[in-house]
Amino acid sequence: MWYHTLNSGFRVCLSGETDFPCIFDERVGLARSYARVEGVLDYDTYVETIREGRSYVSDGRSHIIDFTINGLELGKQGSEVSLEKAQTIRITARVAAYLPPEQDETGALIASRKVYEQPYWHIERARVGATRKVPVALIVNGFPVETREITADGGWNGLTFTYPVQKSSWVALRVMPTAHTNPIFVLVDGKPVRASKRSAEWCRQAADQSWPMKSPQIREEERNDAEAAYNRAREVYDRIIQEATNN
Repeated sequence: MWYHTLNSGFRVCLSGETDFPCIFDERVGLARSYARVEGVLDYDTYVETIREGRSYVSDGRSHIIDFTINGLELGKQGSEVSLEKAQTIRITARVAAYLPPEQDETGALIASRKVYEQPYWHIERARVGATRKVPVALIVNGFPVETREITADGGWNGLTFTYPVQKSSWVALRVMPTAHTNPIFVLVDGKPVRASKRSAEWCRQAADQSWPMKSPQIREEERNDAEAAYNRAREVYDRIIQEATNN
């Protein structure tokens, strides 16, 4: 869902949370938000830093920091890099992860489960075979375009990627399914991100599906305004569909 909205040009920041105890009642903190806070460390500053997208989410067993594109740090200047024309960008970051040297019985059980089975985010799902390595993927418009493996021994790994950007795109890093950065937006010739017609169509269909489910729960005196908001969303998605590339 998040990838679809980003592909449609919306700038939605990712944050980690635990739906405790409704969906997952083991404990809180299974999914977390890590933010690079400058100045006073208090709740308001932390929330503002997350709003700016200067953060990443993780299960706490892997970390991606110092994420930059062409020297611009994630969360600075609106996380936006402007290019006059298509060109190759340079991506850097530091990544650390920790796995036990040998996978035990519990780890093997977690790794064998489907992604929609609990626990959803866990670094054992990222382990490469029986090794102590995990893959770090460069994500462009929702697709992994290059992957590097690091040893999950708790040490920091400096990584550098290059990628030829052809159109306005969003770029992020992930260790699936244990850590994911917020995106940096790379705009080519000032054009907005319109990465995928399929994603825009998905968002449009989601609005159509949501209205008959939600409308009966809306107060009658508020229903007309709500319907107008849904219709406005449909108009926006229809425009984006026309502007989006065909993939």
